[in-house]
Order: sequence, then structure tokens, then C-alpha cells
Amino acid sequence: MRLTDFWGRLEQAFGAAYARSIAADHAFAALGGRTIDQAIAQGVETATIWRAVVASYPDRVPSQLH
Repeated sequence: MRLTDFWGRLEQAFGAAYARSIAADHAFAALGGRTIDQAIAQGVETATIWRAVVASYPDRVPSQLH
């Protein structure tokens, strides 16, 4: 998944402002306790990060974005 696609999906699911907040502030267990921003900076594939988001927020992410 391209980085621009990742950010587009995150913004569709959460809105632009909240998406940035989640990326900066939420530590995901599936990412080893890293935030989205940290995981991206450390080279984790965006598809892996997206799966962590979907698993953490199953009711928030629309099924068409899985």
C-alpha cells in the first residue's frame, strides 16, 4: 500500500484532524508499542500498519477500507 493511500484511508475512517492525532498519539500493541508515525519512520510497511489500525478500531473502519 502506498503511503498516500494509507493516509487517505486513515482520513476517511477518522477525519483529517483525528487521523493525525491517532497517528501521533496512539501506541499500537500490534506495532510493538509504536505509534503510526514511529512505525512509518522506522520503515514498517504501511499494509502492516493499516492492519493494526483495523484490528484496533474494527467498528470505526468501514469494511470497504479493509
